[in-house]
Amino acid sequence: MLPVCFSCSPENKQQSNTVTQFSSETERDPGAPPITGCDQTARALRPTALRDTDTDTVRPAEMEDQNSTAPTPEQSSGSDLHDSALSVVEELVYWRDVRRSALVFGGSLLVLISLATFSFISVLSYLLLAMLCITITFRVYKSIIQAVQKSDEGHPFKVLLERNISITPEMAHRYTDIILLNLNRALIQTRRLLLVEDVVDSLKLAGLMWVLTYVGAVFNGVTLLILADVVFFCTPLVYEKNKTQIDRYVELVRTQLEEKLEKLQEKLPGAVQLSKTD
Repeated sequence: MLPVCFSCSPENKQQSNTVTQFSSETERDPGAPPITGCDQTARALRPTALRDTDTDTVRPAEMEDQNSTAPTPEQSSGSDLHDSALSVVEELVYWRDVRRSALVFGGSLLVLISLATFSFISVLSYLLLAMLCITITFRVYKSIIQAVQKSDEGHPFKVLLERNISITPEMAHRYTDIILLNLNRALIQTRRLLLVEDVVDSLKLAGLMWVLTYVGAVFNGVTLLILADVVFFCTPLVYEKNKTQIDRYVELVRTQLEEKLEKLQEKLPGAVQLSKTD
């Protein structure tokens, strides 16, 4: 019995004709091995987007994947803006530029102390009045200098006036999405803690709120903001200089807390332990 090729069977004659036409129209590499009828049939039955595997051209499916994974200009600009903001904050809190960090720290501390002494409306009015006094005085001074020197330098704040400070719709949508994402996470976490999905985590929240009751009895909101401002500008610098010692003590405290929580979990009822394990 002679071997019969699949492409030569009577029910596949039409496919063989299609294969013959396809192979005659397609240019082949002279050094490539000969293609049998079965190989031609399999090649012809493959999708059009996957036929050109021997060439260096990118298939449409791969092009679609690359286009879908490639970042859009809005995403690139958003990531660049986020990275630049983080770098600016890092330079401020680590006092890379002492003059700028001292200016920001002193200004924020002065505003917070003023809020602790005066009302918000009074502080805002005094700040705007001080800024207007500075800008008007500088504007009049430059106008007098230009009149005496007979120069035409233009408005002294021309660069700032021509700067684009408008918020684009893309930027507004991007930050709105970020705010909504964080808000939804906070709502889900709050529901989980208040409805006691995890007993240990809810007990942690209860302990924290109990401590904050004593903190609130001693400090008000503005005082806490002043302390947070001082910690924000002083802690990173102290941590950078004493990183090794601080990390060792933090790891020691974390280990002790984990041991206490494990002992507390062992004393809980069996159903609570089972839910914690799940």
